Amino acid sequence: MTDSDLNHLTQTVHKAQALKRVLDSEFEALKQQDLATFETLQAQKLEILHFLSSEELLEKVRAHTDDQDKAAATVVIWDQVTALMTECRDLHRRNEILINHKLETIRGALQTIQSPDPLNSVEIYDRLGKLRPNRNRTTMGDA
Repeated sequence: MTDSDLNHLTQTVHKAQALKRVLDSEFEALKQQDLATFETLQAQKLEILHFLSSEELLEKVRAHTDDQDKAAATVVIWDQVTALMTECRDLHRRNEILINHKLETIRGALQTIQSPDPLNSVEIYDRLGKLRPNRNRTTMGDA
């Protein structure tokens, strides 16, 4: 394995570690509802994923695992990469669950606001503090 190849594989480990950090930061941004940070992290994540999914990387790994002298070192480094990528997959799923939960909460709030359902109606008070009759509500006599 040449120094250049070893550097490329070592860089792959660093990129996988960077992806893990980005996913952790993404989770924190989601929890804090910091959309500006979340958007910035998306660009970083795409750049890292582009590197990790490049054909050049896969070609080098394939070439080095075929050569007995290079295979041992390549396998050790590649095992690190796959372990990190498994962690990243789990972190990505965690982030996806949080996003879906927040979206479901927002949909529920919007449905409550937009729904003409009399059971979900909000009581409205006039300026004097008296309950204003709700036109959508049916009374017992009307039912």
